[in-house]
Amino acid sequence: MPRKTMVEAIRDAMDVCMQRDDNVVVFGEDVGYFGGVFRSTQGLQQKFGSNRVFDTPINESGIVGAAVGMAAYGLRPCVEIQFADYMYPAYDQIVSEAARLRYRSNGQFTAAMVVRMPTGGGIFGGQTHSQSPEALFTHVSGLKTVVPSNPYDAKGLLIAAIEDNDPVIFLEPKRLYNGPFDGHHERPVTPWARHPQGEVPDGHYTVPLGKAAIRREGTAVTVLAYGTMVFVAEAAAQETGIDAEIIDLRTLLPYDLDTIVASVRKTGRCVVVHEATLTSGFGAELSALVQENCFYHLEAPVMRVAGWDTPYPHAQEWDYFPGPARVGRALKAVMEA
Repeated sequence: MPRKTMVEAIRDAMDVCMQRDDNVVVFGEDVGYFGGVFRSTQGLQQKFGSNRVFDTPINESGIVGAAVGMAAYGLRPCVEIQFADYMYPAYDQIVSEAARLRYRSNGQFTAAMVVRMPTGGGIFGGQTHSQSPEALFTHVSGLKTVVPSNPYDAKGLLIAAIEDNDPVIFLEPKRLYNGPFDGHHERPVTPWARHPQGEVPDGHYTVPLGKAAIRREGTAVTVLAYGTMVFVAEAAAQETGIDAEIIDLRTLLPYDLDTIVASVRKTGRCVVVHEATLTSGFGAELSALVQENCFYHLEAPVMRVAGWDTPYPHAQEWDYFPGPARVGRALKAVMEA
């Protein structure tokens, strides 16, 4: 089976969908001739032409607004916001138009569209290129929010998102584009070519939205994570020797409550890990879900490990980034509680 980076897998997903459906269009800043800032769309304009893959002005509101109109007309836009940090000018179009279109039209119109955004830190991008705004989307009724952690899932989830009849926010952890990252920044990068999840089938396949994956089975504590933090949690479990069960949520909304509940009821303990800021982060929703559904099975309070409540720093990136040492301390603390 061929092996691909996450960038290649994402590009392959768009390629597959554009071959299967002439209504799929791709556009955004520099995605056409240049192939995107991370080269996720490289070669697509040459293959499908500038009517289906094209560059836009630097106007996120215009990009998403045009996508909403196209989706209402019957097209399936897959647009790129160059960094998730730049989505704020488009937020009104996402929330007030894309997310509401099916409801406000009583089902006469839908917004079958995907908004792709590179997200997260770990690349020395500073405060305006490192944010993780997933909680701003999961709060909005009508949106689906996806965060893949590996190339296989990235391709399957993106195809499923493009084929979905409602708007999907597709957040791509850019620290994972070229290989898994366990938070040990001082070590050489491991390429996807040497990781089993770098195996990506050719052609069409989907990973269903709303279904989590158990990345590591265990009996002592459940770790709920997504994106880059899946690998950080794996490293923490290995380094502490704690028999943690690690769940990769993959889709934040809709979430896979059955898998979460089954795991926590088995282990009796839960640690939630994400890179976004702690206060009002998606981890708070996960903690509430665990408490509501697993209260009588919990042996200790749910713990959260997250970014600090401050803008993402440049000079102290690795003090902010929730690495395996911080996750390991949380695992030990919840076991001793």
